[in-house]
Amino acid sequence: MRIVLFCHSLLSDWNHGNAHFLRGVVTELAVRGHEVRVLEPEDAWSLRNLLAEPGGPTALEEVRALYPHVRPERYAPDALDLDRVLDGAHLVIVHEWSSPELVQRLGERRRAGGSFRLLFHDTHHRSVSAREEMARYALTHYDGVLAFGEVIRRIYLEQGWTQRAWTWHEAADARVFHPLPHVEAERELVWVGNWGDEERTAELHEFLLEPVKALGLMARVHGVRYPEAAREALAASGIEYAGWLPNHRVPEAFAQARLTIHVPRRPYAQALPGIPTIRPFEALACGIPLVTAPWSDAEGLFTPGRDFLVAANGQEMRRHLRALLADEGLRRELVEHGRRTVLARHTCGHRVEELLRICQSLGTSASECQPMARERVVL
Repeated sequence: MRIVLFCHSLLSDWNHGNAHFLRGVVTELAVRGHEVRVLEPEDAWSLRNLLAEPGGPTALEEVRALYPHVRPERYAPDALDLDRVLDGAHLVIVHEWSSPELVQRLGERRRAGGSFRLLFHDTHHRSVSAREEMARYALTHYDGVLAFGEVIRRIYLEQGWTQRAWTWHEAADARVFHPLPHVEAERELVWVGNWGDEERTAELHEFLLEPVKALGLMARVHGVRYPEAAREALAASGIEYAGWLPNHRVPEAFAQARLTIHVPRRPYAQALPGIPTIRPFEALACGIPLVTAPWSDAEGLFTPGRDFLVAANGQEMRRHLRALLADEGLRRELVEHGRRTVLARHTCGHRVEELLRICQSLGTSASECQPMARERVVL
């Protein structure tokens, strides 16, 4: 298939977790023989911020080398020639960080006779936290919506924003996220994440800062958008703040620590059950023991207690961290089960298989969905 993906940026993952998953999906599609064209706006704020980091240009070159199948084309919105971009396309995917104007223009092309299938991809909590923003997207002429959780899929249908929607969870890019056994652990705990725009400040104090301080752990935090008060709180808890970390270096950061934790933002913990966001997938793929603050695995993606431990409150987080640090067998059991689960069900390869089945349900032929199989038959 010839596939066109419109997104905010795959060059940059600065405060932009969508890039993690989409880079993996593009790579999986490309190695299966699909032609994938990625378009991102030339003024993407994520890339601007990446380039402003001291190591930003070096990280960007590393991304280009690590993802040879991901070659985004940057466009000026006012000069975007959709006739040329869509020529010969079988499938067009539009990520929800695209502008409403672009979303509408693509829908109009589909209505005007475009032979491609057109899907909208939602990976955010705005469908519950900012419904008026999502209602601005004109999806009438789209073939459907890819929602990264069942609860969001239902919202799209209940609100009448689309007639068809599929649950399409994020997943780990197992080509990049895997254990690094040659790397020695240097600290007890690492956490990778942004402070969270006040969406989880209290939770970070309860499940990260206070347990680390109480247990006297050697801990490091990576992320961006930490206000001065947050940095002071980290320092008061004895936690090293190490700033932005390019996502492709996260496997090494995980390998340098004995444990990590997951603290979901409040919308995912309270209003969007069943959506873990991408970091737990990546942590389990890397083989690091994970303890998570409460979130509901409403769709049965994992086996809590065997893939990871769940702490109901800060006191239980301290107990879990202490137990894991003291018991190598418990850490190994958790790591092996969690990684097995990801490799069995939650890699970008699995999500590509799901996407191709969706395409077939929309009328795309099996030979277009599986070009490598077609070539084998011809040979």
